[in-house]
Formats: sequence, structure tokens, C-alpha cells
Amino acid sequence: MTVAEGKTRVALLFGGRSSEHLISCATAGSVLAHIDRDRYDVVPIGIARDGRFVLQADDPAPLALERSPEVVGGDAVLMPTTSDSRTLTAVDAAGAIRELGDVDVVFPILHGRFGEDGTVQGMLDLIDIPYVGNGVLSSAVAMDKHFAKTVLEHVGIAVAPWMTVSRGEWRRDAEGVRARLADFPLPVFVKPARAGSSVGVTRVDAPADLDRAMELALAEDSRALVEVGIAGREIEVGVLGGRDGARPRASLPGEIVLDEGTYYDFDAKYRGTPTARTECPADLDDATVRELQETAVRAFEAIKGAGLARVDFFLSPEHGIVVNEINTMPGFTSISMFPVVWQASGIAYTDLITELIELGLGEER
Repeated sequence: MTVAEGKTRVALLFGGRSSEHLISCATAGSVLAHIDRDRYDVVPIGIARDGRFVLQADDPAPLALERSPEVVGGDAVLMPTTSDSRTLTAVDAAGAIRELGDVDVVFPILHGRFGEDGTVQGMLDLIDIPYVGNGVLSSAVAMDKHFAKTVLEHVGIAVAPWMTVSRGEWRRDAEGVRARLADFPLPVFVKPARAGSSVGVTRVDAPADLDRAMELALAEDSRALVEVGIAGREIEVGVLGGRDGARPRASLPGEIVLDEGTYYDFDAKYRGTPTARTECPADLDDATVRELQETAVRAFEAIKGAGLARVDFFLSPEHGIVVNEINTMPGFTSISMFPVVWQASGIAYTDLITELIELGLGEER
């Protein structure tokens, strides 16, 4: 592989073992299409569903969402094994070895478990390679909805009331779980504790629907959250890490506008459906915008965030501003909210990618 003289080399890591593999691939395709090629040389590395690291083509076309992209084949990529090397190595099917050269920074565009949860970040910390985004602690906390809510509640940020149920508890005493949930007003939302992109999420409008929702969520993770539904507007704010010791920066808010009786599911997020649309910037008064931005920054600081996050809110007449969740590696596809809110705030998509890489190069976690 030819190394471009004077350019920063970025290893773009995507795919992964989680159920969000497809979205990670589509996000990588978008980054490949828009990264500043005058500044960066890219080494695309896919992680297959079985965990193999394989070299991929530097071509966004096969990664388009409509092609249902997946990392399947390619020469194996070996990461450095010590902290005094940043050299990547490739091994082809015949066992021939070649060096891919050094990388300066890794951009792990991985969603869900085994990527967004601190596991890959821990590996990169061990071999001392800079990377874009959040570190081990903030990634792990935000990935686990139970612990994220616990941390946010501790610092005085409002979250939706919830109960956490383990797979073992559900199998041992489903009737007891149903009894404990009897006081929760409907609708409730049942979610895997550690999954994103609305994978495994079900809205439950009647008690008879609970069992199926629990089974779906517990198929994704060993614990499920049952959350009280908050009636209100769905608002999202992007956060970028601060420069030179400054506080993190918050974008203008965007809004998910839903048809009555629907919620922001996987298809609405990534394929676009008639039931949902985005408005950015959201139609809000200045005081509410400032409060949302300040709360987003406080949430980011509470988990010791680095690089980027998207903070999702409910804006409720009854409950005020309620944080739904923090996403430490939000989607980057063409219709994803994170780049959209920053574009509305004055940072174009290519410049946003550049900002994230430069933050990663200078991050102290």
C-alpha cells in the first residue's frame, strides 16, 4: 500500500460483531466519500461478524446502505502488538505478509457492543494508538443504559423512570416482573441495556404485549430496561469536545417529528420512512435552546466524554427536559442527525470529520 507523503494516516475501523454491523458499514462509506483527501490517507479496515480484521477497498460505493453492506472477505489485518509500533500488517490467503505502513490515528466507526462499548478503545489504549472519540469509561457507561441513567441521575439530570430486568430474573420469575411493572403507566418502552440504533426496542401499549417485548430485548442483551414513555417532542443535540481546555461545544438542536402513535425506530433512523422526519434547527425559543445545550454538555461531562456524542432528549410539557440517552458514536449516514445538527451550526460534513480526527490526535483521556 502506497503511503502518501505528508498526510495523516487514518485507519477507518468499521463493521463489527454487533447487530449494528450494517449501519457501521454504511457510516464508513459516508466517511470515505467525504473525508478530506488532501489531508488524510485512509486505510479501511473492516471487522467481520466473526471478529476478523480484514483490509477493505477504499471505495464508498459497496458500503451504500441500500446495498446492505457487510464485511465478509479480505486480507487479514494484524494490529501492532506493542506500544512502540504503529505499523499495520496484512496477511493474504496464501500466508504472504506485507506491511501496510504506520497509522497516526484510528477512527473506530463502530456502533453497539464490541466497538462502541469501550472494548476496542481499550485495545487501542493498550497499544498506544490515538483514536477518535470516547475512551473506555465513557464508552462503556453510555453503552449501558442502566449505568448511563444512574450517572445522569446522580448529577441531577432528569431521565425517564425505569426498571432493569436481567435475563435470568425474567426466566425465573416473569410473573414477579410483571407485578413490579403493574404500576408503570402505559406505554412503556422495552430496550436491551446495551444496544443502539433502536435494535430490539419495542413500544408496549398493552400488558399482553410485554412478554414478546422482553424476549426481543433479552435476545440482544442479558439485561433489558423497561422505561416509562415520556410524551413530548424528541430533540437531539450534538456535542464536540472542547479545544485547548475549553468546555465541550453543543450544536443547535434538531427535532424528530413523528406521526402520532409512532416512535423513532431503525427504519426511520436509517432508511427514512413516512412516519418520521427531521427538522433542524428545531423550532424552539432561545432560552430552551440554551438549556438543552447546557444539559447536553453537562451529560457529556458527567460520563467524562471525549471527541463527540449525540444527546437525545424528550421535551415534555409535564416533565420538562428529560435525557433519553447519550450516543458516543452516533450515526454518520447522510440522513443521520449528528452531521445535520452540526451543519446547521456552521460545520460542514467534511470539516466535521476533520475536527473529530484532529481532536482524536490531541485527546488526553
